[in-house]
Amino acid sequence: MTATDDDPLAPAVAVLDAQPFNALVGARVTAFRNGTAELVLDVEERHRQQYGVVHGGVMAYLADNVLTFAAGSAVGPDVITGGVSVDYLRAVRTGRLRAVASVAHRSRRHAVVTGEIWHEPGDGEPRLCAIAHGTVFVTAPKATS
Repeated sequence: MTATDDDPLAPAVAVLDAQPFNALVGARVTAFRNGTAELVLDVEERHRQQYGVVHGGVMAYLADNVLTFAAGSAVGPDVITGGVSVDYLRAVRTGRLRAVASVAHRSRRHAVVTGEIWHEPGDGEPRLCAIAHGTVFVTAPKATS
């Protein structure tokens, strides 16, 4: 999942396209390079729970993926989430969600990543709606760090 100079998004797009669950959710990769990643999701009816707000599981999915993609851009393609924590700050009903993440620490075997999910309502300023952090493990460590 490491970015290339020719098309830095191509490896990440291929991984996301290979996730059958994402076909249901509809997230898109918009940035992937040097320990950072970004995913966007246009909020639709299918993303809402019974109170009309985006389901926490949708935000957790975005958090999990953006953290892992950021780690993968830094430590390589063979990674798996070891743990994720999401703090929900604000409910979202419409607009777009933008999840951004960056690697805070990395080693040959794991990365610690932090992220934010922003609500872009379309008619106002983006607002922070969730904060995430997690650990991503390298499943096939390389010889270099």
